[in-house]
Amino acid sequence: MSLQLIRNATIINEGRSFIGSVLVDNEIIKTVFEANDAIQIDEPFVEIDGTGKLLIPGVIDDQVHFREPGLTHKGNIYSESRAAVAGGVTSFMEMPNTMPLTTTIEALDNKYLLGAQKSFANYSFYMGATNNNLDELRKVDPSTVCGVKIFMGSSTGNMLVDNTETLSAIFREIPMLIATHCEDEATIQQNKAHYKSLYGDDLPLKFHPLIRDVEACYRSSSFAVELATKFNARLHVLHISTEKEMSLFDNKKALKDKNITNEVCVHHLWFSDADYEKYGNRIKWNPAIKAESDRRALVEAVISDKIDVIATDHAPHLLREKEGSCFKAASGGPLVQHSLVTMLQMAKNSVFTLEKVVEKMCHAPAELYRVQKRGYIRPGYFADLVLVDPKKSWTVTTDNILYFCGWSPFEGTTFDNSVEITWVNGNRVYENGEINESVRGQRLLFSI
Repeated sequence: MSLQLIRNATIINEGRSFIGSVLVDNEIIKTVFEANDAIQIDEPFVEIDGTGKLLIPGVIDDQVHFREPGLTHKGNIYSESRAAVAGGVTSFMEMPNTMPLTTTIEALDNKYLLGAQKSFANYSFYMGATNNNLDELRKVDPSTVCGVKIFMGSSTGNMLVDNTETLSAIFREIPMLIATHCEDEATIQQNKAHYKSLYGDDLPLKFHPLIRDVEACYRSSSFAVELATKFNARLHVLHISTEKEMSLFDNKKALKDKNITNEVCVHHLWFSDADYEKYGNRIKWNPAIKAESDRRALVEAVISDKIDVIATDHAPHLLREKEGSCFKAASGGPLVQHSLVTMLQMAKNSVFTLEKVVEKMCHAPAELYRVQKRGYIRPGYFADLVLVDPKKSWTVTTDNILYFCGWSPFEGTTFDNSVEITWVNGNRVYENGEINESVRGQRLLFSI
């Protein structure tokens, strides 16, 4: 049957929470009913009882690393999108530091072919910038590609762009969104040399946030903001991790009117450097998780709208790759299966409202990237939806982790919310622990 009615759910959408029902016709939301509206449907339909459940738009994650092609011993588009839909993530934007690097149109097109074949969720892929591929960047169609990614600081994949003339040319000439990883490489190298001279090469994890410190982040982010301001470019600073960086952003404009925006990741809102002792390298990321004062400042910035988007920087590694000292252990970890429930837990703990969680994970990325007809529960929009049971507690264990790498920093954590059903383009792709293997997502399109 082409019609599905999700009845009597608590709909969290556009700053409101209300009891209502949603009629889905094939891949599109046809009607949104409020509690007292008469519902008359003249065709056969399937009914899903949403009583006592939360119905939200599908999460749009603007920063993931799904490791394909070339790094598929860590994860792949099939496995990680499978985990994503189990966690309520219905659309993702994937990073270019794969093998080969996504720095040519040919490599970009090949990734889209992989997405069409393998992805359970809707997908887009960034074009990666280098010091010498400006001609390739000029060829990118901004209506079909989410953005250009610049690593303004070294990270996994050896894509550091450190040529000032190249950076200026990208910000001056490229009309689409420019997403940046901001950590100043010179500062990192100075810090690394300093601590090595004092303590040697085998530094424990506690030095990671001292080497990739607040100043490394701030110097790079402020430089990116300076370039974007000078050339009136669309800049999106990824994974903000410090209180100091908040001075670079404002909350006086509506999101649609901002040229300079930012994102915080779930792990920077949940963990602080006090957690390194317990979790070790499992919470080693770039940028590093920093002080509790930074974490609290990031939480406040989400509430005040100085932070625009919440995402994951999902970046799986095998556990053996996470072993070793500060310099040896890989940075990054898997998150897409657990990002929504983590944020809903923070809402349950009165850190955020449910409306704020939906705003930052669903609405804001759709607005900021100008994603066509997604991110909201509206008639005429694609039926990317998530039904959540707010009273079904569960604990993360190796048995229920879907990441290819087989682990999570949240192992042993009990969440009070559970994703029950995820719809992608009207298809129930995940339901009560089962994945519909026949479902594939669509390529995201963008208004320009």
